[in-house]
Amino acid sequence: MFQEKEKVTEKIEEVVKEDIWGAIQEFLNLGVHFGEGDKQIDITIGILLIVTVSFFVASFLLKWIRVLFTRKMAETDKLKFISVFKFIKYITYIIVVFATLSLAGFNITPFLAASAALLVGLGLALQELFQDVIGGIFIIIDKSLLVGDIIEVEGKVGRVIDIKLRTTRAITRDDKIIIIPNHKFISDLIYNYTQNHKSTREFVRVGVAYGSNTLKVKELLLQSVHKQTGVLKSPKPFVLFEDFGDSALVFSVHFFINDSFVDPKIKSEIRFTIDNLFRENNITIPFPQRDVHLFSQEPQRG
Repeated sequence: MFQEKEKVTEKIEEVVKEDIWGAIQEFLNLGVHFGEGDKQIDITIGILLIVTVSFFVASFLLKWIRVLFTRKMAETDKLKFISVFKFIKYITYIIVVFATLSLAGFNITPFLAASAALLVGLGLALQELFQDVIGGIFIIIDKSLLVGDIIEVEGKVGRVIDIKLRTTRAITRDDKIIIIPNHKFISDLIYNYTQNHKSTREFVRVGVAYGSNTLKVKELLLQSVHKQTGVLKSPKPFVLFEDFGDSALVFSVHFFINDSFVDPKIKSEIRFTIDNLFRENNITIPFPQRDVHLFSQEPQRG
């Protein structure tokens, strides 16, 4: 008698479970249905729940990966990687949506075909934009360019103030902002004055008249940079006797500075000092001269 009651109870529990599971399945199958037969598209509560959960899982994993990669980075580098991870996040979400729909039995072939055609069109139309984005990712990952670097692009010298996924901004010596597409850094020749170290070697060239005391010229040139603000004491400045020019003996004084961004001002001050020292010591800075010979020819008599 007792065993029969247990069997009845088990059957009731099974029936209840089946009813509950059936009700859940019926609820999850509620939705909108488009088309007929093989071309039927079903958008149900179950599919939407799966997509939503997949979004949350993907978002959690991306956040965990970002923390893992950037945990030992400086704060400035972490801010740069935010743009990269945003781009990766969007791509990941698209992949998650299509993969989830496919696993749920959703026919995604029409969407893939349409997406492929759309992506080809966008790729051709936005080719340069994609190059900028790829260039931005390379810059941020390999650190070939950092905020504060002094660069020269197409004859313009500027200090980098911001690196984004698509563009890099720099401020020029005359306080103007130049916006540089990132593909320039992977396709064009760019000078980075401060890639290896902060100091750079600069020089000022000058010509003196033939017959000048060359040792005195060397002494005066070194004196012109010795007390100049912004010129480093080490490495020491030095002078080169470059050439015997057409109308002058060509010298150059080389020196090192910490901030290449303001080197035109430093060079200007050094030129002022050189001019004063040369005047005080009777050293002449010549200008190009040409001898013109005129020949007179008597008119021919016929």
